[in-house]
Amino acid sequence: MDVVAACRAFVSVSERGSFTVGAAAARMSQSVASRRVAALEKHFGERLFERTPRRATLTPFGRDMLPVARRLVLTADDLERGAEAAKRKPVRLAVPELGSTGDLARLVADARDAGVSLEPYTAGPAERAALARSGEVRAALVAVPSDQAVWCVPLGLAGARTASGGRRRVYLDSLRVGRADSGPPRRIWMQPEDDVAHVRDPLTRQCEAVGLRPAQLVVAPSLTLAVAEVLRGADLLLCSAAQAAGLGLRWRPIGETELVRGYAIAATAAGDPERLRTRLGDALGSCLGADGAEVAS
Repeated sequence: MDVVAACRAFVSVSERGSFTVGAAAARMSQSVASRRVAALEKHFGERLFERTPRRATLTPFGRDMLPVARRLVLTADDLERGAEAAKRKPVRLAVPELGSTGDLARLVADARDAGVSLEPYTAGPAERAALARSGEVRAALVAVPSDQAVWCVPLGLAGARTASGGRRRVYLDSLRVGRADSGPPRRIWMQPEDDVAHVRDPLTRQCEAVGLRPAQLVVAPSLTLAVAEVLRGADLLLCSAAQAAGLGLRWRPIGETELVRGYAIAATAAGDPERLRTRLGDALGSCLGADGAEVAS
């Protein structure tokens, strides 16, 4: 038996003295109201009403139970309103500075469809982790190695120029400066999002292994400045395939190594990371580029 629903029928009928009118006021049929009150009477082992063809009159037991039932109904209504308010309360989520305004808008729209009011806050990897630790956000997408990640985003190199020979991979050793080269060396630009140990350090080691100069791997102050340098010439941007497509660059995987951005959710107790993963997993993956990392043709 649904005690709250039964008490709602009991209270409504008692206030109006009629099963027909009381049921209509409680937005249920007269037969449903009668069944619920009867179930409540059976549960208590006492009659709540004296029934006549025209009236439903409270018994002494019914009069004693009415204030308690009314409090239960009011408390249940408060609970429902509180639940709705909690669902509408924005979840402030720290996200990478990766996508466009359109990407974030789609994430917010998908979240609303899933019953989550999302308020994205863009920040770099270190700041996102700090915000989650301090509780300044309800949750954060933090950068983690791929073996700890919920979402993995393969990285490659993207440039403004079409690669010679139609090669489907870009090899780091092809960027090595030769004796006959007269122009400036080609550089790899890293955006702040990839200035984390599990991405930066393996790439640095691989660049050293193939003989690139230290100055050929550069961490840019921002994604905008990195892309500007790539658009000016033959430099390359370390990024995901989704990012490259949004920037109008040609993306290819790296020949000598595989680099991956990994993401997981860090949250306070109020942030409910499992709820976010369950309801927004696909939307978050799409925003991060985890579902769009195919090799460009």
